[in-house]
This record gives sequence, C-alpha cells and structure tokens, in this order.
Amino acid sequence: MSHPTRVASLVLLLATLVLLIPSPTWAAPKAPPDPSSYSFYRAESPEYGVSTFLEDQAAPLPVLQQAYTAGFQWQKSLFRWRDIEGAGKGQFNWDAADAVVRATEDARMNLLARVDFEPAWARLDGANNGPPDNVQDYADFITQLVSRYRKGSQRGRLRAIEVWNEPNLSREWGGQPISQESAAQYVKLLCAAYTAAKQADPAITVVSAGLSPTATADGTAQPDDVYLQWLYDAGMKGCYDVLGAHAPGFKAPPEVSPDEAASNPVWGGQRFFTFRRVEDLRAVMERNGDADKQIWITEFGWTSDPVNPSYSWFAVSEELKGQYLVDAFRWAHTHWQPWIGVMVAWNMADPSWTAANEEYWWSITNPDGSPRSAFTLFAQQRTQGGLP
Repeated sequence: MSHPTRVASLVLLLATLVLLIPSPTWAAPKAPPDPSSYSFYRAESPEYGVSTFLEDQAAPLPVLQQAYTAGFQWQKSLFRWRDIEGAGKGQFNWDAADAVVRATEDARMNLLARVDFEPAWARLDGANNGPPDNVQDYADFITQLVSRYRKGSQRGRLRAIEVWNEPNLSREWGGQPISQESAAQYVKLLCAAYTAAKQADPAITVVSAGLSPTATADGTAQPDDVYLQWLYDAGMKGCYDVLGAHAPGFKAPPEVSPDEAASNPVWGGQRFFTFRRVEDLRAVMERNGDADKQIWITEFGWTSDPVNPSYSWFAVSEELKGQYLVDAFRWAHTHWQPWIGVMVAWNMADPSWTAANEEYWWSITNPDGSPRSAFTLFAQQRTQGGLP
C-alpha cells in the first residue's frame, strides 16, 4: 500500500501537469441556430430577374452587364451539383461557380442558384437528374455551397438557392412515378437542404422548387396545385422561405384568368394554360396557413417556336412575346402585391443553342448575345419609367 504522503504528492504533480497542457486549438461544433434567428430576403413586389446560362461560359460578366443595363436586378443560374462535386464526395471544383458568383457581384446583381443534377456517385441507378440515394449527401453539398458564398464572403454572395427543379415531373425526379410518396421524398430533401443552408448562413433565402404547370396525372407528372398540397401534407411548412413557381403564359396574354383559360378552347381549355395559374398555387398556400410567405416565379415567359410540335401550338410572335413579358410584370405589380417577389424571365440564350433547341425560342436574346425585340422592349420600359 502507498504511503499517504506519496499519494498526495502524486495527485498534486498530475494536477500541475494537466494545467501545463495547452488547450486544444479546435473549436467545438456550433449548435444549430435557433429558427427564430433565421432571416431571408423579402423582395419588392415584384423584382426583375432573368435566367442565364453562365456556368459553361468563359466570360460571364458581359452577359450580366447587358442584363443589368436593361433593368434586371436578379440573375438565375444553374449550379449543377455534379459539376462541382462530381469527382467524389468531398472533392470540389469551384472554378466555374466562383466565376459566376464574382461576375454577378461585379455586375451589381443578385444571384439565385438552382441546385440539382446529382453526381454519379450519389445515385447508383444512373438517372440523369434525380434525388440522391442519401439525402444527407445533398445537404452536405448545400452546406459547402452556402458556406462558400455566405454573407460577408470575399468570394461574393449567394443570396438565394432553389432546391431542385420541377419535382412534379418524372423526368426531373430520376424517372420515378410522381405520387404522394415521391412528394414526401422531395419534402425530406427540401427540409434537409433548408436546415443545412440556414446553419451555413442564416440570411440565405431558400426557395422551394418551381413546379411545372400541368394537368397530367398519370405518374409521369402530377398537377402542380395537387402536388403542392401533397407537399404540405408531407410537412413542407417551415422548410422554405419562399415558394417557387413556374408561370409560362402558353398562348394567352398575361391578364387571362385560369377560369377563362379553362372555359375557352382558344387558350387551351385548362386552368394551367395561363400566366395567372400562379393564383391557384397562392390559394393552396393560403389554405395551409402560409399567406405571409412570398411566391417567386423562377421561370416565366412565352415561346415563338414554329419548329417543335410540343410547343408550336401555343407559339406567339417575337413582338407579342415582348409585350406579354412587359404586361406580366405590370399585372403582378398591380394585382399581386405584396405576395409576389422576384420574377425570373426565361431566358437569355445559351451561346450553343440553335433553332433545334426548344429553349432557343423562349429566349429574349440571340445566342450571339444580340437582343431580340422582347429584350429591347423590356429595357425601354424599365429605363424610361414604363415599369416601376
């Protein structure tokens, strides 16, 4: 048995050594911010945005300077998950994303990033665009993305993210049948992304995926208003800041109501064949207690397509495309305040497009960057006071 004096001396020596050991340099993980500390951007009603295709362009700044000069305040770009983390989990290539974010800052515009297109390693069945096998992989990527471009970042700021695109279409959801089960799967993805984004930057604005207006209900798609209710049923409330919506005008001028579109075969005979379909989605939000949230239209416009049969039946002239674009912004300003936010015109053309691309015919610029009549009319109205 040890002598009591020796034991006491040993205890004292050990205590002294502990005090001499340097404190660890690593920081303990931060606790998730309290939801009451979350903030997000509440847009003027409306604000002006345009879709761009900058991720593959060597010089994105001139495109954004052109948009800013015309009066657009926001640009929406596609941030493909696979382009940034495609080599493997945790292996990032930020070069193209950095260039887009920096160009957006230099052009004095705000950036909304659509984030989808999973890497091959995240989904084993090889689907072109579908949710990952493990939702946490997407959430981890959102953490890295938002952290890199958070408020105060020297690389530039990402103001908002759109979590996926058109999940009510099978082709945008890994080829899976669209059902209440798949809607619940999207809510799981959305909630994981929302939590990750807010922990990385409580000021980021999280926009739910814009839904495709449709009346198809055969599993290849589900109507956007029905699907939105399924999202609420699955627990969507509290997992987004802004509701995303798509609002192509089809053949109808922007003032045509869903009731009129449904009753008039000239406009297509369905409620969704009109820009004002957004009002049906707004009604779903109100019924579910989310009237305080805004809707951002993440794609809208009209096509002049004479080539592709799926689109040519509702094509309008280039001149009407421009007039309807301007009139849609006016309608929203007059009738949809304060719940309408950013409205993103679809689109400024990708330089690689030709007339064979259906996207080409929605464009308000040509692939060489020259303006079409819709772009010119919008710029005139914005810069000369015709649009607020």
